[in-house]
Amino acid sequence: MTKDELTYSVIGCAMKGHNTLGNGFQEVIYQRCLAIELRNANINFEREVDQKIYYQGLDVGTRRADFVIENKLVVEIKAVVNLEDVHLAQAKNYVVAYHFEKGLLINFGAVSLQYKLVFNQHKHSEN
Repeated sequence: MTKDELTYSVIGCAMKGHNTLGNGFQEVIYQRCLAIELRNANINFEREVDQKIYYQGLDVGTRRADFVIENKLVVEIKAVVNLEDVHLAQAKNYVVAYHFEKGLLINFGAVSLQYKLVFNQHKHSEN
């Protein structure tokens, strides 16, 4: 499967940050570095965008994704030794909550940068 240009560019920005800092810092440090790299690459983004969560049509709270890229891609950042299923579930939930086709889970905490592309199964079933 080929990656679209936007996703590929975001992963490239994350790799630059990880190659420069390595692992071992707090998540917020990597968020700030990724923001710098995204700006340098002229990629439009918003940080920590609130999204309402509904249950049976009722507002039950909000969640905040780390990045919304060009209003097309939601990005969740982690700084853990290894990604776990709970992190993947969180990223998938954000993709659904934000009504995007896909999202990206990026982990700066491992020795090598880890990333996973996640899809909104509701959007894929409509196509």
